[in-house]
Amino acid sequence: MSQPISSPDVDVVVVGAGFAGLYALHKLRDMMQLSTRVFEAGSDVGGTWFWNRYPGARCDIESIHYSYSFDEDLQQEWQWSEKFAGQPEILRYLEHVADRFDLRKDITFGTRVVGVHWDDENSLWTVHTDTGEIVRSRYFISGAGNLSVPKTPEFGGIDSFRGEVLMTGNWPHEGADFTGKRVAVIGTGASGIQAIPFIAQEAAELTVFQRTPNFATPLGNGPSDSDEVAEIKRNYGKVRNAARNHFLGVPFDQVQPSALAVDAEERRRTFDARWNAGGFRLFIDSYQDILFDKKANDTIADYIRDRIRERVQDPEKAAKLAPTGYSYGTKRPPLETNYYEAFNRDTVNIVDVKTTPIDEITATGVRVGDRVYEVDTIVLATGFDAMTGPLMAMDIRGRGGLPLAQKWDHGPTTYLGIMVHEFPNLFLITGPQSPSVLYNMPLAIEDHVDFATDAIDYLNQRGLDVIEPTKDAENSWGALTNDIANQTLLPETNSWYMGANIPGKPRACMVYLGGAPAYRATCAEVVADGYAGFILTRTDSPLTVS
Repeated sequence: MSQPISSPDVDVVVVGAGFAGLYALHKLRDMMQLSTRVFEAGSDVGGTWFWNRYPGARCDIESIHYSYSFDEDLQQEWQWSEKFAGQPEILRYLEHVADRFDLRKDITFGTRVVGVHWDDENSLWTVHTDTGEIVRSRYFISGAGNLSVPKTPEFGGIDSFRGEVLMTGNWPHEGADFTGKRVAVIGTGASGIQAIPFIAQEAAELTVFQRTPNFATPLGNGPSDSDEVAEIKRNYGKVRNAARNHFLGVPFDQVQPSALAVDAEERRRTFDARWNAGGFRLFIDSYQDILFDKKANDTIADYIRDRIRERVQDPEKAAKLAPTGYSYGTKRPPLETNYYEAFNRDTVNIVDVKTTPIDEITATGVRVGDRVYEVDTIVLATGFDAMTGPLMAMDIRGRGGLPLAQKWDHGPTTYLGIMVHEFPNLFLITGPQSPSVLYNMPLAIEDHVDFATDAIDYLNQRGLDVIEPTKDAENSWGALTNDIANQTLLPETNSWYMGANIPGKPRACMVYLGGAPAYRATCAEVVADGYAGFILTRTDSPLTVS
């Protein structure tokens, strides 16, 4: 007997098998007993850590914090070898999580979602994959990530290049050998900054093509301190609580009110201490006003420029590598290990392509103006279509067939950065207008998955099955997000935070800048008020509890 069209095949479809998808599957299937399908484009779990295998890839949040908090046994049993874990170790961690909770059996690998269409009549999502499968679900959760769709280069000719072309965001699993080769790296964002020191060690000649220099500061990596880790694990509950109540989602506690309230000598001592401590301490644990006051920001920007000049021996290279024209922290601050020292090699050169952009890739190299730089290998570290790109790639259509791309024609609009008016039962994990990339991602992901699954449970307990934000709630959240952003220095800079790295993309702030604690408090108030700002309704279609 055929299933009526009004019945879902599963309760929930989830996209992605990284941090978000794995936790969502565990929560939905194992804790809520809801039937769940996960689709993943890769051949195994890992998400961004499956694809980004370029040399030097690692997290920029300390490993002990860049991990799941939902299971105490998991927290206690896993041992990180480094203070900041590298890609291979993070991937092993996520593989361990998949094994530990037997998650792979409900994940369909090697499959992309190419259509997500709302059925108004039956209040279901119809999900289409590139393998031709069609699955109907009551709810759809996107764990596709914020930085998973590589940016299309703004120059042509890649297909004509006779050498090897590599992309940091989709690195070959077998790795790459640069020994004795002439290599071009295009881009000096976070991935380029991590990869360049390693490529420089192997390549016969490395030419770096840079459009905008970055305020890169030391990562400060090293082996895990067993005593420090043991102390954290003894108090993990308190540590996680402190992290969740910090702007960035890490338990820093030394930030001072104002860089302008102290003299230059004391300010220098603070900057030196945070620089030497490494990680995001300089950015987020020095002075509270550096993202809000241009004069305060100038003090830290000048400091970083001075430190760059100390490390780069060639004054001409140092001048190219020292950022000017924008404020520190208005692009995500990259963390580095031996990045600046790489440029002290005679075999490493840097080309400024802001004043003279790359014209094209030729059969033999990179053409900038009248010169072709002859190379054997090109590494594209040109960034991502951040925040909205992964969602647009799925052809999501809401009520009346409204494409999400059309809805967001002038920039993303959401309620709480997780749901969208006219797109019922669609949850965007760490979506635009949430703290997302300015919050420790595993914790941000847990917060959003918990919000989504708690909402689903709330509906189920009340015989309801459709949740959608109101237009007014969406408008109010957008206004709040923009008002907060406009109090900071971020909108003054062209960055992927603002969507400004993609030609033709609407310029809008993609991130809620009020900080994780304020965001979490707002979400808690919404829930406590019976999901204020949402419309909750029921249909006659039954859930398919497994």
